[in-house]
Amino acid sequence: MQEKSVITSTGETAAGVFAPGHLGELTQIVDFALVDAVLEESGRREKRLRLLPSRVVVYFVLALALFERHSYRMVWSKLTAALTPLALVRPSVSSLTRARRRVGAAPLRGLFETLAGPVARPGQDGSFYRGLRTVAVDGTLLHTPDDETLTWRYPKRAGESLEFGYPLLRLLALVECGTRALITAAFGPESEGELPYAKRLLPALDKTMLLLADAAFDGNEFLHAVHQSGARFLVRSGARRVPTSAEHLGDGSYIRRSPGTAAGPRDRGDPHRRPGRRHRPHRAVAADHQSAGPRQVSGHRAR
Repeated sequence: MQEKSVITSTGETAAGVFAPGHLGELTQIVDFALVDAVLEESGRREKRLRLLPSRVVVYFVLALALFERHSYRMVWSKLTAALTPLALVRPSVSSLTRARRRVGAAPLRGLFETLAGPVARPGQDGSFYRGLRTVAVDGTLLHTPDDETLTWRYPKRAGESLEFGYPLLRLLALVECGTRALITAAFGPESEGELPYAKRLLPALDKTMLLLADAAFDGNEFLHAVHQSGARFLVRSGARRVPTSAEHLGDGSYIRRSPGTAAGPRDRGDPHRRPGRRHRPHRAVAADHQSAGPRQVSGHRAR
């Protein structure tokens, strides 16, 4: 008869009615000790025992992001579904709103800055190209409530005589390809373009990364700033660029120098181009560590 052994482990849990497990899966992903630490650091930990402790309010805000189409009361019900036998007080919407104001944004910002970052293992498929971690930058627009407490910061779009639509928030994010893990983000009024927000993301880049971006990010100043970070990049070139000095390469691609950029060594086009098929040219701006700056590379792409 084979001998059997049992391996057990121990772990620390929060005391009280809102112990881990009671607040669902979130406490297993975002440790309560980390939440307590960011609350302490930001000075938002409660000074007296409340029915809605600051720690619980943080998890509630995280749950709001997961269930964005649900009301406050519905999200609270989901968050505390396992607490029914404990006769937990069900807070009103106004109480939850005041609790959010009391805690504020600082603990959530600290939590994001602590947890955000690349997560792919070295060599993981979809996240690396020739040893470089592939990351992408892009932006989107989000609606904000049409309320005077927000419209001073996030104004509506305006025509010649009147405003229309909801106020908009512009969000720019740097994401790890393959895993979709957020590395950093910046946001603000929609009235400001994407590039000013994208520049705030540059400190997160380093020489181990390859940045991918669309044509909205092909500005010379932005590309030089990316180059200075040490990261390599491949950015689609906008139609406004008028490159000159074409140099044809043996694989069918060619190099053109973009106005206002420094010259650098060659970047080749698509090595996997299939002969005998119809192709149309496309352009991209690229740079590597050895180049003096960005340059434009034109190649061919199958229809």
